[in-house]
Amino acid sequence: MPAPLSIDLRQRVIAAIEAGASRRQTAERFGVGVASAIRWHARYRPEGQTAPKPMGGDHLSQRLEAHGALILRLYKERRDIFLRELREALQEHGVRTSTSALTRFFVRHGITRKKGRCTLKNRPART
Repeated sequence: MPAPLSIDLRQRVIAAIEAGASRRQTAERFGVGVASAIRWHARYRPEGQTAPKPMGGDHLSQRLEAHGALILRLYKERRDIFLRELREALQEHGVRTSTSALTRFFVRHGITRKKGRCTLKNRPART
């Protein structure tokens, strides 16, 4: 993903629009996209922000965290549950998610899902 354009350029574009130039003319004058000039000015008017919004990161974790109590309850009922089984149990409760999102959920909560002492080993003897 490309880096955001400089704050200085954003401020010059917004100042030109505030001075009375149209957004399209300003975008052409400064060599930026029309949609960018429109978005920058639309964000500047109510918030007064010229800095770019943060990029990247997980945008969907809040949706899954809203059902965190249900996920943890289902996990504690059956600690050896597979992620796909947990996903299917959540779908029965109306929560749509993926196994990778569940993996990130458990990582955020510091829960490791490794074999415990009561789980059978794959091979009975050393090879």
